[in-house]
Amino acid sequence: MKSIEIIGFKRANLDSRELSQIREEGNVPCVVYGPGIKEQIHFYSPIILFRDLIYTPEVHMVELNIEGTKIKAVLKESQYHPVSEMILHADFLAYSEDKPIKMEIPVTITGSSPGIMKGGKLEIKTRTLTVKGLAKDLPDSIPVNISKLDLGKSAKVADLKGENFEILTSPNVTIVTIGIPRALRGKKAGEEA
Repeated sequence: MKSIEIIGFKRANLDSRELSQIREEGNVPCVVYGPGIKEQIHFYSPIILFRDLIYTPEVHMVELNIEGTKIKAVLKESQYHPVSEMILHADFLAYSEDKPIKMEIPVTITGSSPGIMKGGKLEIKTRTLTVKGLAKDLPDSIPVNISKLDLGKSAKVADLKGENFEILTSPNVTIVTIGIPRALRGKKAGEEA
């Protein structure tokens, strides 16, 4: 899995006035916690460093560099401004190489469906799956092959198998469906009559 470096600077004062000033200067207030960290570390980082982490469909591991201290982490949660959608805050979860972590991994659609060739529409119902595994075993994405899906058929989480990681999303969740357009539904009803 790809890794991205975020450079951070510690902050001691946690009041709202300082947070506003940090944001006005083009930075994002952040916190990191998890295994190996005795106390939460509050820091801020330039907003430009988040572009390749947040505004992309890909998922990344993060190497935090907080004033020389390096911490391996994943982005756990991020908060955004309701109007401008600018990032307001980021929470990072530190992880250990020898302990499993949970992450949201995107799905990628592969193959060509016979249902689409007949005029069906690809309907993606779930774009990410929750998985658990060691950081080194987590994939960049989970492929979902649609080459056997005909009109009205679906691929579910139960159809997938994770190698060296466990898929935590319910097996009953539909990932993708080949929808039947209205024009084809009417044709089928007319043909049967």
